[in-house]
Amino acid sequence: MIIDLFWQRSQQAITETAAKYGIRLQSLSMNILHDREDAEECVNDTYHATWNSLPPEKPNCFFAYLAKLTRNFSFGKYDYRHAQKRTATIVELSGELENCIPAPNDLERKMESEEIGRVISDFLYMQSIEMRKVFVRRYWYMDSIQAISHAYGISESKVKSMLFRMRNKLRTHLEQEGIIL
Repeated sequence: MIIDLFWQRSQQAITETAAKYGIRLQSLSMNILHDREDAEECVNDTYHATWNSLPPEKPNCFFAYLAKLTRNFSFGKYDYRHAQKRTATIVELSGELENCIPAPNDLERKMESEEIGRVISDFLYMQSIEMRKVFVRRYWYMDSIQAISHAYGISESKVKSMLFRMRNKLRTHLEQEGIIL
């Protein structure tokens, strides 16, 4: 197991991690940054951060742990590179979800973010596996409609329709849970 290699402080841990997860992490970072060199840097930062955090951390889902680190580094790099600009992809995804998830624009909203995350997770677990996967691919991994369509062998219009319905259901679910939009 790769995590055991990290705990043993074996350099092989990085090699094994890159071999098993590198392409997926690179793809995730590229979906955010659209720049190969920056994406590679973020993935390397992920390996470094993983090396420094294991031990004491021992994540249950290693890929999710790596993906979260990669997303954080990628968005950090994105913010740095685009400090007064917004690209179409980020604006598009933000626009799709803006009516579902309140923006953390004050301290109280930031304090509620954990609760919102729990409610969204509960909502996703109530959905079919296909709907959940499409939603996560779009809003976590930032995959394009075309990429999701291709990955699951469904039409782009079906992907758009699924996401539209899920956003509406999510909005209703959040309101039922007392989250003010």
